[in-house]
Amino acid sequence: MSFSIPAPLEARLDELVTHYPVKRSASLMFLHALQEHFGYLSNEAVEWTATKLGLQPVNVYELVTFYPMFRQEPLGTTHVKVCRTLSCALAGSGELRDLFCKKLGLDSHAHAPQTTPDGKFTVEFVECLAACGSAPVILVNEDLHERVSTSEAEKILVEGGRRSGSVGGSAAKGSANPAGK
Repeated sequence: MSFSIPAPLEARLDELVTHYPVKRSASLMFLHALQEHFGYLSNEAVEWTATKLGLQPVNVYELVTFYPMFRQEPLGTTHVKVCRTLSCALAGSGELRDLFCKKLGLDSHAHAPQTTPDGKFTVEFVECLAACGSAPVILVNEDLHERVSTSEAEKILVEGGRRSGSVGGSAAKGSANPAGK
């Protein structure tokens, strides 16, 4: 697989470097721009960044693995973030995450974000979604859902399946597989 950067993006990155006294200082901005464009940071993107900025790949990998906002795997079409901070945990967010994982065939004990094999759903346990007064909360793509019950969580999965092209009708009937796998 060959990795290529679209010319307009590369031109934007070349211009960005001029704003810093040392090329290396543009590393984070490069990574943000590449992730915004590709959806995640592949090994090729990291190596391209290192070459472009005159660094060793390990210097860029240090940033990618340190900062939690960077992703090294693509996200599913429907990204479900379940808040795990205290108010949400006390209100049942752990049970919601377990439900999402069970329905989607994911490991409820895994710590990292998980994506279904078909690429339709990613489930992630996250710190504070800033709606503690209406716990438990989840963020589905850019939509915040507050005071989420298990029945609402199942409806959210069905709707997410419809948006990502999955067959959602079977999930509404109690199927353990709303992703259509």
